[in-house]
Amino acid sequence: MGCMQSKSSAVEDSRESPKDRLSASKRSSDLKSPIPRLISSSRENGFEGKGKSGDLSLIMMDKKEDGSGRLYGVDDGEIEKGICPLEKLRKERAEFLAGVTCHNPIPGRVPKAAEGEQVAAGWPSWLSAVAGEAIIGWLPQRANTFEKLDKIGQGTYSSVYRARDVISNKIVALKRVRFDNLDPESVRFMCREILILRKLDHPNIIKLEGLITSPMSCSLYLIFEYMEHDLTGLVARPGIKFTEPQIKCYMKQLLNGLDYCHRRGILHRDIKGSNLLIDNNGILKIADFGLASFFDPDRSVPLTSRVVTLWYRPPELLLGASHYGVEVDLWSTGCILGELYTGRPILPGKTEVEQLHKIFKLCGSPSEDYWRKLHLSHAAIFKPPQHYRRCIVDTFKELPPVAIRLIERLLSLDPSQRGTAILALNNEFFTTSPIACDPSCLPKYPPSKEIDAKLRQEEARRKGKVGEKNQTESKLPRDFRSNPGYNNGNEEQIPVSPNDSLYKNPISCICIICGAR
Repeated sequence: MGCMQSKSSAVEDSRESPKDRLSASKRSSDLKSPIPRLISSSRENGFEGKGKSGDLSLIMMDKKEDGSGRLYGVDDGEIEKGICPLEKLRKERAEFLAGVTCHNPIPGRVPKAAEGEQVAAGWPSWLSAVAGEAIIGWLPQRANTFEKLDKIGQGTYSSVYRARDVISNKIVALKRVRFDNLDPESVRFMCREILILRKLDHPNIIKLEGLITSPMSCSLYLIFEYMEHDLTGLVARPGIKFTEPQIKCYMKQLLNGLDYCHRRGILHRDIKGSNLLIDNNGILKIADFGLASFFDPDRSVPLTSRVVTLWYRPPELLLGASHYGVEVDLWSTGCILGELYTGRPILPGKTEVEQLHKIFKLCGSPSEDYWRKLHLSHAAIFKPPQHYRRCIVDTFKELPPVAIRLIERLLSLDPSQRGTAILALNNEFFTTSPIACDPSCLPKYPPSKEIDAKLRQEEARRKGKVGEKNQTESKLPRDFRSNPGYNNGNEEQIPVSPNDSLYKNPISCICIICGAR
């Protein structure tokens, strides 16, 4: 959950202000009539989509190899029974979107009466007045019932701590978000992550368990289940090399989580190793939905291209695309698959220009049809002057052939060729021996997070002992920059454990944060 970024722009941040992002969102929302907002006061009933297995089937087309099409999310058995797939999809989508502001996913106000009830229940008036929709049906928890143990991540607008619930003695993760509570736009954008997380309930999605604040507080903590590892930390840990069954196990869980999000009209837009958390039981969960957004499957509503950490950002976003869908998460997933096999990021560019150069050297130069078809705003600036041949097979020649073919598909320059998460799950990669192991069979590792890898690297640098593994870790962001974010000094404090050495000597870093949509 802690997002890191190097001073040398290994992972870039977007510097759009909340006001700029909101104005862009307003322009987008004007293109379509708004969908009614959620008004249920029940957490369970108000924040779950309807349909069997919680499915929301999007009306999207996936091209088969023979050029024909099929409806994404349609059960062939239902077609045989005479159930009209298009009618079923429309009905399910209408049921789900009845409670979602899809084209303007910014939490809104609740009726005055409900606002008063929320304030009486202990929520700050600045939160209820601006984004009361995000906290419907919940009660705030108190800071004095938690004890901070150590810091496990930090970004420009958030800090993440391992903490103990002193009442239940349960270990949790606390994410303190920084924003300007006097700026309604800043509050709405901060609360978008809460609204999205409350709508998601899946074994491979991090669970938001509650919020900490008080009527007089200017701060807000998000309470999550604690996960011992993140994928970046495990990949960078000395002595760890994943087997093929282990890689398939992690990838299967990642794609299951993405399929769940995409069927509910949600793009994550920042899939990377540090946002993929793993517990001691081998369960992988997608975390950090700070850049996530609802999306229109018809792609009539423009989205910002300033999303996704640079190393995992697809070429169309680097080229300024504003109409996109699930394929942006699939590109990032392809980068993760390559990273799991090689033990290092496969496209570690330092700038957007260098990132595109690395992509074209690996994936080949785009065809002329690519430039005409996508209508990319930066095409004239970044179009490569020389031709590159596609060399994914040569680059990953040591990998199993089925893995290479899946990477080839996920790293297609043409977004329409990447398919969907469900198509990737049905790929031969997962049916060819050796098959994915059960999560319970995965090895038990010491706690390993991206920040741990960074601390090991800094310690090795101080001692002048940089070995082969540290050279791998040098691919991680090298420098940290602090950004105080928004804090007027009136923050409600959570008690700190005497062993909290990281908290006493915090290391600041940069996190991507942006986003009109």
